[in-house]
Amino acid sequence: MRLRRCGTDAVLVEVDSLDEVEAVRAAVAAAALPEVVELVPAARTVLVTTRPGGLAAVRRVLDAVDPARRAPVAAREVVIPVRYDGPDLELVASTAGVPVDEVVRLHSSARYTVAFCGFAPGFGYLVGLPEPLRQPRLDSPRTKVPAGSVGVAGEYTAAYPRATPGGWRLIGRTDAPLFDPRRAEPALLAPGDRVRFEVVA
Repeated sequence: MRLRRCGTDAVLVEVDSLDEVEAVRAAVAAAALPEVVELVPAARTVLVTTRPGGLAAVRRVLDAVDPARRAPVAAREVVIPVRYDGPDLELVASTAGVPVDEVVRLHSSARYTVAFCGFAPGFGYLVGLPEPLRQPRLDSPRTKVPAGSVGVAGEYTAAYPRATPGGWRLIGRTDAPLFDPRRAEPALLAPGDRVRFEVVA
C-alpha cells in the first residue's frame, strides 16, 4: 500500500488489486470517521478526502488495514431487471462455448459488487462476473451504445446510464433509472453495493 498526498486534505491510496481496493474502501467506510468527506475507489486506488486536519485519523485506519480481511460494512442490494436480447449475446455465447440460455443463466444468477464508478455519471463497474463471461472488449468500439445497455468486458459487467461510445459486449438492456440528476442520490449504484440482475421478458 502506497500513500500519496493530494493537497492538504486528501490522500491517494495505491494498491495492487481490486481486492485490496475493496479492503481499503470497506475499512475507511466502516470506521465512519466524521473527518472523511469523500471516499472514491477506482481500479487500483482509493482517494480519501477529509475535513482540514482529518488525515491523521485516516492514516490510523489505513495502518490497520489487512488486505486479506474486509471490514464488515452494511451494503445495499440493488436489483436490476434485464431483457437479455443484446446484439453481442450470441458472440458472448460462442466465445464462452456455451448456449445463449447458459449466458443468461450465468449472468443473472451471479451476485455482483460495485467495485467503483466512473467513465460516465452512474456507470458502475461490477465484479463477480462468472469466468466464462470474462471476455475482451470488441475489436471496434461502437460510436453509440444505447442507454440501458448491459455489457461485459474483462472481469466487469455494467449497465450504461446514458448513450455513449463503448466497446463492451452487449448482452441485454435495462429500463432501471441508473442516473437521474434530480434525485437526492443521482446514481442508482454506489461502491460497495451488492447487485443482482433479474431476467424479464
